Amino acid sequence: MLLQRLRLEQYRNIASAQFEPSRSLTILHGLNGQGKTNLLESIAMLGTGRAFRTGKVQDLIQHGSSSSIVSGQVLASGIQSSIILQLQGSTRRISIDAKPVQRAAELHGKLATVIFSPDDTAMVKLGPETRRRFLDRSLYSSNAGFLQDYHHYYRTLKQRNALLKSGRLDELGLWTEQLAQAGVRLMQHRRQYVDTLQQLLQRQYARICNQAEQVAIQYITDVATDRPEELLQVLMEQQEQDLRYRTTGRGPHRDDLLFLINDRSLKGFGSQGQQRSFVLALKLAEMDHLQQSFGEEPVLLLDDIASELDRERINNLLNYLRQREVQVLITTTDVTPFRAVLQQDSRRYRMEAGNLTYEGN
Repeated sequence: MLLQRLRLEQYRNIASAQFEPSRSLTILHGLNGQGKTNLLESIAMLGTGRAFRTGKVQDLIQHGSSSSIVSGQVLASGIQSSIILQLQGSTRRISIDAKPVQRAAELHGKLATVIFSPDDTAMVKLGPETRRRFLDRSLYSSNAGFLQDYHHYYRTLKQRNALLKSGRLDELGLWTEQLAQAGVRLMQHRRQYVDTLQQLLQRQYARICNQAEQVAIQYITDVATDRPEELLQVLMEQQEQDLRYRTTGRGPHRDDLLFLINDRSLKGFGSQGQQRSFVLALKLAEMDHLQQSFGEEPVLLLDDIASELDRERINNLLNYLRQREVQVLITTTDVTPFRAVLQQDSRRYRMEAGNLTYEGN
């Protein structure tokens, strides 16, 4: 998959920008707060319709503007497509080759992206919500059917919580039963995906670190079952407490991921370097899975990677990605760590106060 061209209008701090990345390596450099991450975010939006940092459309529109446009030309499976996202007020409209998109799943397979940023490394130490968010977002990238089951579960959960807050018991049983059915489907998706990532993670970690450390990822379910009737029983047993606290206290929305190194918690026993390498390996395992799913490489977006990896590991990573013919876009405040890997087919841009300037290779 390739991003061939990007156009932005009134997107965050970027008033207007035209961007044509290299098919291999593109460097976006500039001081912090100039708009580099905003540009990466807009690329990811072309593939999912949603920003990875916020769920609010208003936050994506430049201050003082009423609307924004993200437009891109992409190449997937040998087919060029034009994707346009129009953001206005609290709504978004998406079209592919001038045809309106009714469901986000229609974007599936047009531009798969994997993002690695300092925020991802932080998920080792942060709460379960950040790890669930990673799991569900990466799962959706490779499985269009997951999104429907995901939304069904969380819509049902929202309705059940509304009933708990109102104290209405007449419909509670029906929504609890639906929640159990939807919850089991959600857990099945997650469990299968984690099993696949587990097979890919160790290989990538060993390649990055060149060490014999064993790493693993485990899916920790709040309710360990794959049977709707068993989840329903737990929810019914929990109902009195749910009514007291006016929220659903058990279920897949409480699930977590456990990261392990040498059979011990990465959070408690892994060094900072090990944690960074683990998360990078996890992202590359996600990339491997997308490649297996679509038969071609996704686009890799590396946000401020120089703050996460030393120069040697950066060089090793980028040489490896070049061999795989992955399109890579990197943001950085300093081009120096990347000079050794810049080649004739690379491109370099400067971002300053939302203005993008092409500087060659």
